[in-house]
Amino acid sequence: MKFADLGLSDQLLQSVIDAGYDEPTPIQAQAIPSVLMMRDIIGIAQTGTGKTAGFVLPMIDILAHGRRRALMPRSLILEPTRELAAQVAENFEKYGKNHDLRMALLIGGVQMGDQIKALSDGVDVLIATPGRLMDLFERGKILLTGCELLVIDEADRMLDMGFIPDIETICSKLPTTRQTLLFSATMPPPIKKLADRFLSNPKYIEVARPASANINIAQYKIRVPARDKRKALRQLLTQEKVSTAIIFANRKTTVRDLAKSLKQYGFSAGEIHGDMDQPARVAELQRFKDGHVNILCASDVAARGLDVKGVSHVFNFDTPWHPDDYIHRIGRTGRGGATGRAITLVSDEDAEAIANVEKLTGMVIPEITIGLDQAASRSSSEDEVQAPRKRSSRSADRSEPRASEHAGAERSGAERSPARKSSRKAGPKPEAVASGDVAPIEAAPVEVVAERPKKSDARPAERRAAAPEPRAPAPSPAAPVGETGAWNGPIPGFLHVSAL
Repeated sequence: MKFADLGLSDQLLQSVIDAGYDEPTPIQAQAIPSVLMMRDIIGIAQTGTGKTAGFVLPMIDILAHGRRRALMPRSLILEPTRELAAQVAENFEKYGKNHDLRMALLIGGVQMGDQIKALSDGVDVLIATPGRLMDLFERGKILLTGCELLVIDEADRMLDMGFIPDIETICSKLPTTRQTLLFSATMPPPIKKLADRFLSNPKYIEVARPASANINIAQYKIRVPARDKRKALRQLLTQEKVSTAIIFANRKTTVRDLAKSLKQYGFSAGEIHGDMDQPARVAELQRFKDGHVNILCASDVAARGLDVKGVSHVFNFDTPWHPDDYIHRIGRTGRGGATGRAITLVSDEDAEAIANVEKLTGMVIPEITIGLDQAASRSSSEDEVQAPRKRSSRSADRSEPRASEHAGAERSGAERSPARKSSRKAGPKPEAVASGDVAPIEAAPVEVVAERPKKSDARPAERRAAAPEPRAPAPSPAAPVGETGAWNGPIPGFLHVSAL
């Protein structure tokens, strides 16, 4: 089947061909004719199947006839996140270039002035997040009584983010004779209840089993201790043929620290998460799309609707807490018929989460190993604390986990054990330090019992002899003495050392 068989106008077909498309995806082939027939639709489709174009294309032809009025948008598209709303706006700009349609984007994180002005001039398509739309509606800056077509996109994500009450309020303000399109990856009971209430005799379209993963994505899991995750990720980024990759983590702080760590190790990495304001998120996403960075560390705010061509890999640094998010994360690769790879790092803490993912998807994710360097694995804390740059003191900025500090505390505690003297003299051999097998450790400060002379040219051993300790005789000048003045040789049998 070709796009020309779906009943689209010649101007719209030309825009589709110019964008490089000829054949519709299954969701597009089923949705477009029904939308053009003005039917309500429930579309169940996994991410990356082309469902956005499935409602954007017919909407352009429907809205081509009619006139716009100030403050009264003719159609409304609700999106759960700013990124997804911006993505839909890009689709309208790309496919609607041969039509005289005006579009407005209402999202948080940007000033309202330009948005209010666009509404005052009249818009054919209003793309909005529920929060910003409700804000402007309560201010009296927008009227919904002229809306002829409503699209609720990513409905299950709306449910997760707590937007269902807002959506119900918005639907109650719209004309009852409107056309409504609802798209979701899954159909939990609250979404079914919403559809039953606000859709009229909808056509049900399902192009894939709910929560199933794209067959074009090769999925793997790697079991690795939590402390070794960063090293494993760096090894994967080096070994895999990564052209463009997105790395997902559960926490915003983890995203920030991970991006910083990868940059320190020479990778071209960016970050996007909820703590960034909208202009910063847009700018970082554009850098990723333009190829200025080829690795994007992201929280789940970017998991849905992020459409970047050529993403070869998705890495789950953390297994997502919600199994549905796994489907949307890995859906950033393998889009538009391309193949992709999704690799999840699984620690003991992720055991329950990965089991929930496998239960939802109905498959056991194949497990692979990467042969993590055992020498480095024994002390991952040293690998993480020692970044490529040289650090002058312990007060240097640390972007690595606190586990490194705990490991350092264990080493420090070992040096301060009751067998203090013997542990201080047993250090790494100079040749081991030079070869890099053992990280050099700063010598601990020497404890001095007696008051030092104000000025003396005497050597360390002679100064210690001048001020002997009360209960232990000073070493013989001929005995071996270290550079710091600490005893560095065997204890003669005739010396008696008592425990202090």
